[in-house]
Amino acid sequence: MTTVLHLHAGADPAAVKAALQGLGVDGVVARGAGATVVVLGPVSRPLPAAALADLPGVAAVLGGASPHPRLDALAWTAVAVGPSGLAIGPGAPRVLIAGPCAAESRAQVDEAAAQAAAAGAKVLRGGAYKPRTSPYAFDGVGPDALGWLRDAADRHGLALVTEALSERDVARVAEVADLVQIGSRQMQAFALLRAVGQSAKPALLKRGRAATLAEWRLAGEHLLAAGAPGVVFCERGILGAETELRNTFDLAGAVVLRCSMGLPVVADPSHAAGRRDVIAPLARAAWAAGLDGVIVESHPDARHALSDGVQALSPAELAALGRALGTATQEEER
Repeated sequence: MTTVLHLHAGADPAAVKAALQGLGVDGVVARGAGATVVVLGPVSRPLPAAALADLPGVAAVLGGASPHPRLDALAWTAVAVGPSGLAIGPGAPRVLIAGPCAAESRAQVDEAAAQAAAAGAKVLRGGAYKPRTSPYAFDGVGPDALGWLRDAADRHGLALVTEALSERDVARVAEVADLVQIGSRQMQAFALLRAVGQSAKPALLKRGRAATLAEWRLAGEHLLAAGAPGVVFCERGILGAETELRNTFDLAGAVVLRCSMGLPVVADPSHAAGRRDVIAPLARAAWAAGLDGVIVESHPDARHALSDGVQALSPAELAALGRALGTATQEEER
């Protein structure tokens, strides 16, 4: 959105620019037809017209409509997740989300949920449907796994987030999930976004590997426009030049959405790194930067995981992360 500030006759444009910089925004001074204006380019956070109008020297504020008015309206508001009173976002306690990449068996899911709860996690993650680059890779158990995940989450007092891979899966996933995940590969699958929004469940929206912040926000707006009660954004890494990591962890981009725009944002260091030795440091960085939580992959026996074992934390590593983040209580640590 571009905003134009018309200045009073005799106003000092330099003073207006300095006041704008105090708000974290820059502007370009232009003159024409006897009027002086300051033009603000696209900004990363909504600036109330009233705040701009109160700046010394400003006579009027003209601006186009925001491309994501529903997101703007929910700024600085946490998203309610499940019936237990859990919330994710501004004003709510930060959360640890943990569990396996894929649900492989009832026993594996239950063990992973127990370990997540012991580390202080509030949400169990796990996939019943898995998008895989190779058509021959393990792509999930399907509907049976949804039941395992729901049962394990209930048994250990956790909310559940799991992915809907396509619009035909949404009803089945929404029936068991407290938070419906949109995967990175599906961030701009608009029929899927519409179906998830229409399910009336909040969504966890992972950022696409090549998505700009504007595209990520607009995908969230698609969900809200279709009826989703809330969207939690998930930074999980974008394409970069580095080859030793799976993706490039864009913590700065996540901070823009969370700290400048007031949107609920969690980080996924497991997919950002693709290797377990740097997951905990990235999680701590996201926590320190003020994001609303982290979502990590964990597995009772990562060496034998059917998918993403190299980026799954062991039970001991997950417990250590819970202690580092302060989510594990003393009773749980014992």
